Amino acid sequence: MGTISQIELYRLIAAAHARGERVVVATVAHTRGSTPQRRGAKMLFFADGEVAGTVGGGCIEAEVWAEARAALRTGRSALHKFSLTADEASEEGMVCGGTMEIFIDVWDGKP
Repeated sequence: MGTISQIELYRLIAAAHARGERVVVATVAHTRGSTPQRRGAKMLFFADGEVAGTVGGGCIEAEVWAEARAALRTGRSALHKFSLTADEASEEGMVCGGTMEIFIDVWDGKP
């Protein structure tokens, strides 16, 4: 998975909306320290399990995925903070050691 352009992101959202599907857009809102992505990086989650884009890698994306699945069920958007402490990072084989705030935004496909 790589980064996604703004135009592709909105094209995918529009297509999902036309099908009446809810999607979640995860956006890196703030970072501190060493993180896998910069502010503004986006990842799109669909109800069928498909994804596009990236907000990081490995354990961060797994945590964001869990929050996105919950948001798909509840329809609630929220800001989430994820820590990549040096200890956790080294245990996971990562080189990061910062924190990320990621906004999980629900886009409802119902007109």
